[in-house]
Amino acid sequence: MPSSIRAFAIVSRAEFLLPNLGSLIMGLAWGASPPLGLINALVLIVVSFSVINLSSAIGAQVNTLSDYTLDLKDERKKELVEALGFFGHRRLKAVILVELVLTLALVSLFTMMQGKLILLAMWVVGISLGYAYSAPPLRLKSRSWVAPISLILVLGVFPLLFAYYAFTFDISLFFLMSVSGLALTIYGVIVPTEIRDYFGDKAMKIETMTVMLGLSRASLLSMVLLASGSVLAGTALLLEWLSSGRYWLTPILVAIPAVVAYVLRQLRKLQIQSERYESSEGETQISLGRSIVELSAQNPRWIMMVTQTYSLLSATLLASKFLL
Repeated sequence: MPSSIRAFAIVSRAEFLLPNLGSLIMGLAWGASPPLGLINALVLIVVSFSVINLSSAIGAQVNTLSDYTLDLKDERKKELVEALGFFGHRRLKAVILVELVLTLALVSLFTMMQGKLILLAMWVVGISLGYAYSAPPLRLKSRSWVAPISLILVLGVFPLLFAYYAFTFDISLFFLMSVSGLALTIYGVIVPTEIRDYFGDKAMKIETMTVMLGLSRASLLSMVLLASGSVLAGTALLLEWLSSGRYWLTPILVAIPAVVAYVLRQLRKLQIQSERYESSEGETQISLGRSIVELSAQNPRWIMMVTQTYSLLSATLLASKFLL
């Protein structure tokens, strides 16, 4: 792979591709209903996925540019810093502008085709929040409780709603439960990322929610959000299948507590280390700080486990509508 392409993939956080696919699958699973023509379905899927991924890439690129000075001091962000240095700041800004114009045109055309102004409205609000989250002067990521609210909307709510409304005008209670569960879950598994960055953020006086709460309470919040979100999402699927008479599908829901239980055990370890860190000093505290960073750095794997479990169950929901 050419170096410039690889560098662009790194600054665009290509690892978000699978979670974005999860948003599309969940929106499709809850929004699509038979009959749905193959060509129409393919158009809706391709356009929705393109908009979600382009928007995600723009947000990631703005974040990479905005955090460059801070990332220079973080050894763990070395690859990201080097990729941006190789690709070029000015070049990336030009790419962001092109992506923004392209996505706006695509969403506008899609909105006219579907006759749903809500699609354009959601995109405008979502992309604005995504920009404001990282970039000055607002830089919402450093504004304590405003940060998680904006992040939940950008990562968990708007992408899913966009995909959902691409297929339907209707909305159901079970779907709202699912969206709420996903939103809580997403921030629950993102908190460890803030924990990983806690020491750098605190040194730079960036008041994230984790900096404001402290390590142990942030770890506890992560556990509560993840557990609550999984209960809501699992209950939504359970009620959907029971109400439609597909009760034989309910046993596969055991996948949610199985995966969530594993992640909760890791978060509990993080909380224990955080409590010890806060009650220690000197070399012991420094050593515990390193352990906290190392453990929380495993968070991308936890995110992937949880989001892909939800995606697979959503794919099953979709299949049950059209094949069973």
